[in-house]
Amino acid sequence: MKQFFFAFFLLISCLSFAQNESQNSFYLAETYYRKGEYEKATQIFEKLYQKSSFNTTYLTRLISCYQETDKFSIAEDLLQNRIKKNTTHNYLYVLLGYNYQRQQLKELAQVNYDKAINSLEEFANYGGIIGRLFKDYNLLDNAILAYEKAMQKNPNGNYNFQIAQIYGEKGQYEKMFESYINLLDKNDSYLDLVQRYTSRYITDDAENETNIVFRKTLLRKATSNPKNEWNILLSWLFAKQKDYNKAFIQEKALYQRNNGGLAEIFNLGKIAFDNADYEAANKCFQFVNENAFLVEERIDANVYLAKIAVANKNLETEKLFQQLFTEFGKNQRTIDLQVTYANYLTFSKNEPLQATKVLEEALTCASSKFERGNIKLKLGDVLVFRGKFNKALIYFSQIQTQLKGSELAQEARFKIAQTSYFKGDFSWAKAQLKVLKSATTQLIANDAVDLFLRITDNEPVDSIPSGLKQLAQAELLSYQNKNKEGLEVIKNLFASKDLFVNGLVAGEVIYDDALFLQAKLQIKESQYLEAILSLEKIIAADNQGFLVDDIYFLMAETYNYQLNDKEKAKEFYQKIIFEHPSSVYLVDARKKFRKLRGDNL
Repeated sequence: MKQFFFAFFLLISCLSFAQNESQNSFYLAETYYRKGEYEKATQIFEKLYQKSSFNTTYLTRLISCYQETDKFSIAEDLLQNRIKKNTTHNYLYVLLGYNYQRQQLKELAQVNYDKAINSLEEFANYGGIIGRLFKDYNLLDNAILAYEKAMQKNPNGNYNFQIAQIYGEKGQYEKMFESYINLLDKNDSYLDLVQRYTSRYITDDAENETNIVFRKTLLRKATSNPKNEWNILLSWLFAKQKDYNKAFIQEKALYQRNNGGLAEIFNLGKIAFDNADYEAANKCFQFVNENAFLVEERIDANVYLAKIAVANKNLETEKLFQQLFTEFGKNQRTIDLQVTYANYLTFSKNEPLQATKVLEEALTCASSKFERGNIKLKLGDVLVFRGKFNKALIYFSQIQTQLKGSELAQEARFKIAQTSYFKGDFSWAKAQLKVLKSATTQLIANDAVDLFLRITDNEPVDSIPSGLKQLAQAELLSYQNKNKEGLEVIKNLFASKDLFVNGLVAGEVIYDDALFLQAKLQIKESQYLEAILSLEKIIAADNQGFLVDDIYFLMAETYNYQLNDKEKAKEFYQKIIFEHPSSVYLVDARKKFRKLRGDNL
């Protein structure tokens, strides 16, 4: 028995050694091949092929080496002999045909390509390898023919994914999308795969050619063969294009057909809310509120309905909050609602003391450190609003310490930086912001970079005043809704002879930031024409600055919604479209421009 096990172990060891030796030889040959050292690669591939003539990788690489060194006749003889020995291995005709093509013998090449494709009538299981070889040789039309022929002869075969990729390479997007849809039609499990690959061609622009083709393809399929997957993809497409109302229609159809959960509609509402499409968000959350079975789902929906009322400055907002507290109570389940109410009391009604009481009461309802952290974060905001910086910093620091690594902790760190900035402690603010520039939450990272640059670009040098303290003070007053006082600080900044010989003028680094803040404060005070003048001054001083697209968009919005000057609004939306195509405002600018132009959206 021992002798048997020893012999078996020896056999396994020898096989393993041989396998490792072959792998090492292949890697070396492949290295030579990729470096263009075909003669060296040929020698190794010949030995590998002699040991394993069934290995198609060795064969195709060896043939390629012969072709790269103009040894076409050797390659032809090798392939002809293989075909004689293995009459069913019809993929070899592709290799032989390509060998002729390399010699500009196109007719002979096509004869062999046709043999390979026609062989699928009898041997459809070779469709995958024949199609792949054609694709590898960039013979894309032949690859499609091979895959389609194989599927005709073998109903269980599915090469729509490969066909779709080829049509994508050819720029034939309609056929590409049809192939992806056919793939999904055969097997629902390919939904994520189809979405991932189609996303490479879909943009945020509803008028983009590929978006239009994809939408039409889906709508045709949905009409002829209704299926959940078409609604899911249409909803995804519309959401990507920020057409949230259209996405809601698809999600509602899915819900009504399947009588399923409301999570997708709720998530769509959140996305719409975050993108300030309050109309679509309101539809989503109203639908959840009306159809939810769980109280928790209704509470979550109503939190957002209250936020929408605040954003829209609804005169019935206070009444809405009280109705919700009457219905759902003030308890652990309504903590988010209580925090939202405190935010409304502070920043909309200017009642921070009442907000503090609401949040202190909410703390007694909290059952987890994350709930307490969320409440303390808002308590800190309210304290900053009240000018109680040190107490606010204590709350923010507690969150950062107790919830290390969490998104809430990162947000608290940004609040520490922002509060330090308001106080004029720029060094400590920068230290926090340096850490946050690589925050996992993109929004926090962007805000951190923005504030960090504002400080570093404008902070005093060699103790010479730069105006940054005044700018920070004006931003604090804006945060506290003391807009008139903020405007007065900026006015004094521009006129200060202590800071500049003739006051703040174009060319100073802080000039753009001060004017931009002034314009935003003027808009809050309904001084729209004055705001436009402030923004025009920035453009006149530097029309290539990093704030330009922000300025154009703010001007367009002001003309559109406050001054009701549609032509001027179109002019500035158009500037973003043509002069700043990488702007974050591009999609909104394009959509609003087309709406003003009268396009049917």
